Amino acid sequence: MYLFKIAIISLLLLPLTGCETLPKRDPDFSPVQAVDLRPPQQTNGAIYQSGYDMRLFEDHTARRVGDILTVKLNEDTKAKKKADLDATKSTSTSVTAPNIMGMDPSMIFGSDLSATLASEHDFEGEGEANQSNSLTGDISVTVVAVFPNGNLRIRGEKRVTLNDGSEYIRLSGIVRPVDIDASNTISSAKVADATIMYTGDGSVADSSKMGWFARFFLSPVFPF
Repeated sequence: MYLFKIAIISLLLLPLTGCETLPKRDPDFSPVQAVDLRPPQQTNGAIYQSGYDMRLFEDHTARRVGDILTVKLNEDTKAKKKADLDATKSTSTSVTAPNIMGMDPSMIFGSDLSATLASEHDFEGEGEANQSNSLTGDISVTVVAVFPNGNLRIRGEKRVTLNDGSEYIRLSGIVRPVDIDASNTISSAKVADATIMYTGDGSVADSSKMGWFARFFLSPVFPF
């Protein structure tokens, strides 16, 4: 019985021990594979080997697969949207009973069989949304591909683990070598097809999220 209790307690504590490990990196933002960074193997005893040359008279900006590039995050977006809707619909239908064998229906049934149907619908809605986002900072990414026209595909992830959670900054996109300055940095505004993600997890991030039951009343599924 004692061993059975220990086994039950161990099973209950097993998920808690898994929470201490760092989550795996997102493969869409993982660095370039190591095989692309492997230098060519030496095949002779010459002094100069391909891939080991020192470029003394050119800049050291990123231009090859595996090079590191620093992106300055200067994102500042503002959006405002307002919508008003007022719809009114009125319908009126009148039906007169036909004569029965040439006689007025009131003479047979004692009352007029005509009917009138009327309906009126009125809908008024108003919505307004204001959103403002700002993200500043630096993140170093890796060149993962070089296109035939010379443009570079970059991607990278920056993770900062704190006491009560972790912060993630993920970035990917395409840059032009001419937009990279002498300090090997580029502004995020010049990153084409950019994907910038800033998320977090832990107790602080969980406390700022709305529960699923509350989100149901704010979703379009809620009929009222």
